[in-house]
Amino acid sequence: MAADNAKSQAVGSYTAPSVAPELGKEQRRRIFRRFITNTGVVAGSVILLIIIVLSLFPGWFATHDPYLIDVASRFQKPNAEHLFGTDNFGRDVWSRVVYGVKISAEVGFAVSLGSSILGLIIGLYASYYRTLDHLFMRISDGLMAFPGILLALAIMAMLGPSIRNLVICLIAVITPHVARVIRSTALIIREQTYIEAMKALGASSTRILWGHIALNSISNLIVQASFIFVEAIIVEAALSFLGAGVPLPTPSLGNMLIDGKMYIFNSWWMTAFPGAAILVLALAFNLFGDGLRDFLDPHTTARK
Repeated sequence: MAADNAKSQAVGSYTAPSVAPELGKEQRRRIFRRFITNTGVVAGSVILLIIIVLSLFPGWFATHDPYLIDVASRFQKPNAEHLFGTDNFGRDVWSRVVYGVKISAEVGFAVSLGSSILGLIIGLYASYYRTLDHLFMRISDGLMAFPGILLALAIMAMLGPSIRNLVICLIAVITPHVARVIRSTALIIREQTYIEAMKALGASSTRILWGHIALNSISNLIVQASFIFVEAIIVEAALSFLGAGVPLPTPSLGNMLIDGKMYIFNSWWMTAFPGAAILVLALAFNLFGDGLRDFLDPHTTARK
């Protein structure tokens, strides 16, 4: 018995030899090479960088006040003064698109962050405790039984149109989906041999959940967050288009679409440019998410 205890202590106190600096440099080079050869990640990252700069400093790029009404300049086609033309109130469409991208990015980031954190917490505890699993998953099933846009409309009808309420609404709609993904990932990790070994050694549930299962679920969560961003942007635009999202006259992309729908044949630029902005936002995050999934997936890397 004493010999076994001494052996376990010796094994527990074993320290792995340090990796040579040359190996670390080679590993970093390999990771960087994988990153720059991943077209989706690179293309998405470039577009996202532009979107981030636009969102942080919209005043640098907007040529006019997005709220300024100039009746004499109504329905002007794209020209040197108004790059994307003007709308039915004479407001500069380019400036409103810039601020619309800012609002969409803010809503997408807030929803992605909030739903990822809540989904991670719910998914982890649901995967580890059977009682919480039944409770959380039945609530998730009830919320997911409704189409997302209808559930969002119902929640916004209760809360009222505002950006804060819109973020709360989208977090409530999207969190069950994230919790499902994290739960399925955590259930697989929980059955691994090293988790069973930690339980046998008396490790606490908190340490196992957050020190190991959560850390091994982060890669899936990051990829999921990029797709949540896209979903939040599209649902925000749809709700604003239906009059239940960002309140007027805030220059959101959905509000710009609803302003231009009556003039789509005579003033096509009022809907074409906001729609193109939504398309670029969705494309950028889809490219980034797909590329990031391939980048983080060890099976894809092994095949390559």
